Amino acid sequence: MEASASNKIRSSVIPLTYIQKLIIKRMLSSKQTKPCFYLEVKADITELMDNRHKLKKSTGVKITTNSFYIRVLALSALKYPLVLGTYNDGKIKIADSINVGFAVNAPHGLVVPVIKNAHQKSLVEIAKEEMLMINKSRANTLTLEDVSGETTALSNLGAYGIDSFIGIVPPPASVILSVGNTIHECFYDNGKISERKVVSLSVAADAAIVTGSYTAQFLAQIKTLLQNPNDLI
Repeated sequence: MEASASNKIRSSVIPLTYIQKLIIKRMLSSKQTKPCFYLEVKADITELMDNRHKLKKSTGVKITTNSFYIRVLALSALKYPLVLGTYNDGKIKIADSINVGFAVNAPHGLVVPVIKNAHQKSLVEIAKEEMLMINKSRANTLTLEDVSGETTALSNLGAYGIDSFIGIVPPPASVILSVGNTIHECFYDNGKISERKVVSLSVAADAAIVTGSYTAQFLAQIKTLLQNPNDLI
């Protein structure tokens, strides 16, 4: 049976921007050179979600869950700095700054703007810079400086209904935190049933830089901070 005209796929060629080509080059390099392993935990972010809405009212700034994840990732890397390491000539060099790259699905494709020195910025400062970078991503006005220098990375696909996934570590970073969808789960405690908001956290890590136990502690620190959001404000 011949397909109707409305069901036919029209052949097309999609040109890539310089930044998209750079991201593809980095991802290919990562898969070829980084022997990664993967860890996953779940975190209860019920209080975090409640605090996010309260902070928006008190500060007048839109603070996304990504703002919390960026801050938590930066603070955890500060405590476990080996995750900022890169391997070269038989040595591991630890970066002197914590620059968090976060994936943004812009109209022209995936881009990864970077928040520099995230460990030195407050939650509100991170939220403002995150929104600035998102707007630049959507307007296709990111500069090479905006997408360079990441020493750790975040990818969040929760908005697309993805429960959990594993990201690709972007060079020169050695770890990437992947965040899934917020899921409502019921817990039984002391004879009572309560509904909590839970999120899946996955870390892909370069085995040439960090061990499984070290990365497990790093991921546990991320979970602890997310479950104690007052420490992030």
